[in-house]
Amino acid sequence: MLSHRQLAAATRIGMLTRERDPVPACGEALRELGRALPYDAVTLLGIDPLSGAHVQIAGVGYPAETSRALAAEFVSTPWYANVVRQELPRSISEDADDDPGPRFRHGWFYAERVRPAGFRDGLTGALRHEGRLVGLVHLSSAAADAYDTEARHLLASILPALGVLTDPTAHLDALHDLPEGAAANLVTGDGVLGMPGRAAADVLDDDGFRRLVEAFTALAHGRRLRLLWPVGCAWRRVVLQRCTLGPTARDAVLVHQERTELPYGLSPRELDVLTRAARGQTNQAIAQALFLSPRTVHTHIEHLLRKTGCASRAEATALAVRDGVLRPGPEDLRHFAEAVVLPTTKAVDRDHVVSRLAP
Repeated sequence: MLSHRQLAAATRIGMLTRERDPVPACGEALRELGRALPYDAVTLLGIDPLSGAHVQIAGVGYPAETSRALAAEFVSTPWYANVVRQELPRSISEDADDDPGPRFRHGWFYAERVRPAGFRDGLTGALRHEGRLVGLVHLSSAAADAYDTEARHLLASILPALGVLTDPTAHLDALHDLPEGAAANLVTGDGVLGMPGRAAADVLDDDGFRRLVEAFTALAHGRRLRLLWPVGCAWRRVVLQRCTLGPTARDAVLVHQERTELPYGLSPRELDVLTRAARGQTNQAIAQALFLSPRTVHTHIEHLLRKTGCASRAEATALAVRDGVLRPGPEDLRHFAEAVVLPTTKAVDRDHVVSRLAP
């Protein structure tokens, strides 16, 4: 039967999933885990979503060589396949009772990595979030029979919370205050990643928009950019936000979008004119860039002033920058990208409690 101390520790780990910054939360989760289960060493491994490499996110007590082996070599062993296949975490001391698979205690990894480090028992669980394998947690003990069936069930109840903490994409919704229902993707130099529970951002199917993202990524000071972008005959309100992804601290750009109509009843051409006016271009320069006559540009500006209710060109351009009523090209980004500092922490929501506590 679980003790009050074990229940409290499991509950506190569940609360940590509401933290905006997962890095310190992972370390705190391992400390809480030590109040629920005995260990002499523990490691939390995350899977880099692009490379597939296992990387240590947080750990206590392992020699450096053992930590590296757990992150790199353990995944090549038959024991790893057993861990991933089963919902109930695997224990070295009880592995013979469960299935006819390979016995970890008889394998080379135990003989060459675990036992020389002074450990006699271990408990390993696979971490999942939104149905995806996102990492592992491994506990080791110098005692030979530290992890019985009850310990395995207790760790199983905590695995979902550890999976949320380990998944590098799980915290971006809260960190960047993504609107409910917005489509989103993460764009890195190595590829495009989906977001859990989010539809894909279809603006990324547009080669012109992808070039815009590349230019934003290369911009040293840019942290956020708000804009409007056409998809077929429809429009999207889009936000680009620079962020850090996962255990490898990889730079990424979060792209999220919502369906919208052009604001203030603006036409696409008026939006183009307003964007160039917001850059500070003269009517003559706008006319040359858009292959229009200066008189036509003047007419577009009169129309957009009337539609936006602005009294002057300066007021209209301030509105465009403030509200993201822009359709910029890559050459425009240094004028419009915001050098903002995004929040990284949030108080723990004490109402969020792990419900899967019973074995």
